[in-house]
Amino acid sequence: MAKKKDTAKHQEAKTDVPKDDDHLEQDPKEETREEGDAVSELSAEEKIAQLEADLAQQKDKYLRMFADFDNAKRRHAREKQDWFATAGKDVILDILPVVDDFERALQMETGEANSEEIPESEGIQLIYQKLAGILKKRGIEAIEAYGMPFDDSMHEALTNIPADPEMKGKVVDVVEKGYTMNGKLIRHAKVVVGS
Repeated sequence: MAKKKDTAKHQEAKTDVPKDDDHLEQDPKEETREEGDAVSELSAEEKIAQLEADLAQQKDKYLRMFADFDNAKRRHAREKQDWFATAGKDVILDILPVVDDFERALQMETGEANSEEIPESEGIQLIYQKLAGILKKRGIEAIEAYGMPFDDSMHEALTNIPADPEMKGKVVDVVEKGYTMNGKLIRHAKVVVGS
């Protein structure tokens, strides 16, 4: 009989609990499953953020590598073009003293013109003109220095001499012409500067 009393009390205790609170009591397995889903959702969001960060880093690395490659390609093309533009520089520098000698010979002949030497003078002049034409075709140009302000990037001053006030700091005499090859200086003009 004692058992019946205990069972009745236990049933009364169960009936005493309001029915509205039944939904609050959940199975502990369900709670851990929901917490696990929340953790997996956070970790999935974290994984997405991590993957996006890795992707951005790889894109940046790729863009930098591509830019470096592009810059190297351009630099190589520019160096190759410069090399071709000045490929014959050494040969031209060896020929320029011959051109200077031709110019000196022509200047001397115009001062001492005899009727007998005119054919020889014309021959020298034709050879000089042909050589000057070839040099010009290859991009070799003489630097005009006489009467220009002294520029140490184009001229090499051999000496200073007293000059008129209007020629101070300017080139008063050219001892040896300077030359450029495709716009690049290959020989400085050797000059005398007025002071």
